Amino acid sequence: MFLHHSPFWLKAFFPGFTWHIPTKEKSIFLTFDDGPIPDITEQVLDLLTQYNAKATFFSIGNNVLKHPDVYEMVRNGGHSIGNHTFNHMNGWKTEDAVYLDNIQQCTEQLKLETKLFRPPYGRIKKSQSRVVLRDKQIIMWDVLSGDFSAEITPEICLKKSIQHTRPGSIVLFHDSIKAAKNMLHTLPRYLEYFSEKGYRFEALPM
Repeated sequence: MFLHHSPFWLKAFFPGFTWHIPTKEKSIFLTFDDGPIPDITEQVLDLLTQYNAKATFFSIGNNVLKHPDVYEMVRNGGHSIGNHTFNHMNGWKTEDAVYLDNIQQCTEQLKLETKLFRPPYGRIKKSQSRVVLRDKQIIMWDVLSGDFSAEITPEICLKKSIQHTRPGSIVLFHDSIKAAKNMLHTLPRYLEYFSEKGYRFEALPM
């Protein structure tokens, strides 16, 4: 069970986190978690290129290590890169020192300067976030596509993603094997829908 949008009370409980980009412009901030993955990430990049769209990829360090050529394709596409830990760690279940070290391992693997961090599963202890926020932004989302869930159809994934998007929305997709079916159905139709309405797709500044 999950919410396709982040309610006000949740945002208020984590005021130091970024959930939405305040803007009056027709701008959407697409984000992709858990890559890079061969073929899947490449299909995402091709779709983004078709719509002149930029996005932010929250990469798992171990996937960058395993698939450096795909990672370079993301970088060369003019997209932003964020840290998603090295081993996709759940902060709630991990000791602070281990969690923070895993973030640092990912930083070293990314081989670039980025202040963008997203905790896997959106789960991070306050004690961990206090340290992370010293030199990074914790990027959450206000639209959760739900592409990872086998309990929803691709059609529902698309419907909910469109329904909850507003100017400045940070939209969460996954370029992962688990999410591929729903994501690859939803993304091209989502891009087409909002492009026709005059929206731009922008990368978060690193």
